[in-house]
Amino acid sequence: MSSAIETKKVIVNEIAEKFKTSKTAVVVDYRGLKVAEVTELRKQLRDAGVEFKVYKNTLTRRATEAVELGGLNDALTGPNAIAFSADDVVAPAKILNDFAKKHTALEIKAGVIEGNVASAEDVKALAELPSREGLLSMLLSVLQAPIRNFALVTKAVSEQKEEQGA
Repeated sequence: MSSAIETKKVIVNEIAEKFKTSKTAVVVDYRGLKVAEVTELRKQLRDAGVEFKVYKNTLTRRATEAVELGGLNDALTGPNAIAFSADDVVAPAKILNDFAKKHTALEIKAGVIEGNVASAEDVKALAELPSREGLLSMLLSVLQAPIRNFALVTKAVSEQKEEQGA
């Protein structure tokens, strides 16, 4: 009996460590998905560097309490899977949200975004954000706009002076 308890403690510590080291964790209900659909989802997540695991709710609750994320416990009912991402904040939310749009059986329940418990709506809002590259290109465009406008104005002024001089 004690070996079973030790095994559970190891799993609780593993889950707690994943919550600590992950930038984002998203809890989903996957009931109703076919095996092929779950396999497709796992492949998409794995390609993005996201770990997708199924843990017992009681063990996950203990892990969330250990890392002071007890607000997540309300979402831990029924069959759940958790997507952990240590690198990208947006990737798991974006992939799961896009997948949920195509497969209504997948339901986003809650998440943890950079150490803070987030509701399903918060996770979906995060998923709707443009990618990091998209945000950087928008910023670059905004920074270049004044210089571009100045160049166009000076070109127009020089063309106008040429026309007047000719």
